[in-house]
Amino acid sequence: MVTAASSSAAPVSLGVEVGGLRLQNPVMPASGTFAEGLARVMDLNRLGAFVTKTITREFRAGNPVPRVCETTEGLINSIGIPSKGLDYFRDNVVPFYRAYSPPLVVSISAPTVDGFASMARDLTIPGVAAIEANISCPNIEEDGRSFAMEPRLTEAVTAAMRRATALPLWVKLTPNTGDIVAVARAAEAGGADAVVVANTILAMRIDTETFRPKLGNVLGGLSGPAVKPIALRMVYQCADKLAIPVIGCGGIATAEDAVEFMLAGARAVQVGTTTFVRPMAMIEIIDGLAAFCARRGIADVNALVGAVVDGNAAPEEAEALL
Repeated sequence: MVTAASSSAAPVSLGVEVGGLRLQNPVMPASGTFAEGLARVMDLNRLGAFVTKTITREFRAGNPVPRVCETTEGLINSIGIPSKGLDYFRDNVVPFYRAYSPPLVVSISAPTVDGFASMARDLTIPGVAAIEANISCPNIEEDGRSFAMEPRLTEAVTAAMRRATALPLWVKLTPNTGDIVAVARAAEAGGADAVVVANTILAMRIDTETFRPKLGNVLGGLSGPAVKPIALRMVYQCADKLAIPVIGCGGIATAEDAVEFMLAGARAVQVGTTTFVRPMAMIEIIDGLAAFCARRGIADVNALVGAVVDGNAAPEEAEALL
């Protein structure tokens, strides 16, 4: 239930508990849309957490160019997880974030179950607060099918990582599956502390002058405002069925977007594509959340979580929630 703030207009509490971490606010970057260079344009200590670009154990060059193309209300990318490797990340990137107060969540990817487990183990080091497993990548042991496409594969890879590390474990799901709730429940059964819902939606564009795909890899992942209604629906469905927290991700560009995701059941949100357009977007969203809660007389942002009014609620029940 949404509760009113006191008449003394005390500051709104933005702190949240999510996936084994205590965050000062529920706003963090989505993997792949944030890097150390943003320290030049914003106070990084304002963020709820840091989420790194996905890293792999070995060096990866990434996909062929072009890697990005725009579309209506969105962006399609096929970056291909370029990475300087785990050793470089551990020796050069982790020390950078130790100078800041928000917890560091490291996004990892691997082509096998054992690969995910070994990366989780080797990143259980000082300075790393949690692991986010990007299980949307192809599993070479299953003919290239994405781990997150099937509950069985999701539970297996999550359980292997759970055995490998005591750090909080977040599992990032793909929307490119027929039953994301079943996959989310499998991640929970495997020992995940939270799920991130969701990654990009498989998409493509074709250049009508050259008849060629606009991406060098032909297909890519759609992100941005165009995917928000789909991601919001998935968050709502997953939050309704899981005991572990859901972190919302997909098309969040404003404080009102973040409020929608929290009303749908997300305990925190990740901001991605809009940062490319407005580098200060995350700070604006944090401030906007506080302003929204203050305007509505909400003392604690956690009161928003799952507070969407059921369409079948009686008028007096809806009024109580509002």
